[in-house]
Amino acid sequence: MIVRAGLLQLSHDLDGRESVERHKEAALAKHEAWIERAAGEGVNLLCLQELFFAPYFAAEQDRRWYRAAEPVPEGPTVRRMQELARRYGMGLVVPLYEEAMPGVYYNTAAVIDADGTFLGKTRKVHIPQVHSSGAGAYGFWEKFYFRPGNLGYPVFPTRFGKVGVYICYDRHFPEGARILGLHGAEIVFNPSATTAGHSDHLWHIEQPAHAIANGYFVGALNRVGIEQPWAIGEFYGLSYFCDPEGRILTQGPRNADALITADLDLDQIVEAREHWQLFRDRRPDTYGDICRDLP
Repeated sequence: MIVRAGLLQLSHDLDGRESVERHKEAALAKHEAWIERAAGEGVNLLCLQELFFAPYFAAEQDRRWYRAAEPVPEGPTVRRMQELARRYGMGLVVPLYEEAMPGVYYNTAAVIDADGTFLGKTRKVHIPQVHSSGAGAYGFWEKFYFRPGNLGYPVFPTRFGKVGVYICYDRHFPEGARILGLHGAEIVFNPSATTAGHSDHLWHIEQPAHAIANGYFVGALNRVGIEQPWAIGEFYGLSYFCDPEGRILTQGPRNADALITADLDLDQIVEAREHWQLFRDRRPDTYGDICRDLP
């Protein structure tokens, strides 16, 4: 089965001092135009970037951004994306800010099938709190906004394959990537917001390594631009797909809006797993220490 998959790496055009409502309106309008473009290019399954409908507001700690959160799937953004999925016959991975209840928020991705059906959601499991060097008081202050995900590592049976989502910082942890493979994932999307000088030397190492270790395709997606007023660094793009052997199939430009597509042959998963037999040769009986907490 050949699946044409796509990634949208887009800049956020408004200054972060604008209202939350203006940010969401502008981002939705921009993404809808690019989703239509993806449909015109025959994309079957499309992933949007982390927190797609806002700037990377976790660069600061300000309670006004709580107003950006919505219920999932009951909120207006997921409903709108369901309409677009039905219109174009395209599966969508939609990362956004979720309000589970007043005062409880998650960094979430909704997964929508090609007929508009909401298949479920995943929540970012690992939440960073990292200072950005050279950016004053700004950084990656995600613990201020997000509770750690509590839904485990679900895999969603879309029309175009079994999809897992591993959000941004999660990619630094191989344990969840393994579980997605054990749960049957064929394509794992990693929507991210990562900056140059911070993790760019890891960008082409971690996701191909997950792909090899677990025998699935990975779509690694990074936003682009230098977002004001925080300027925590260059969100550099370079989004790409890699295959189950870790080979880069296609890659987007650095710091430019782009739709990145690749035709993924899901039969290659069987070929890779039969060759390496990494799942056969696992020794979970020897891995007990990995589940022990720090003292």
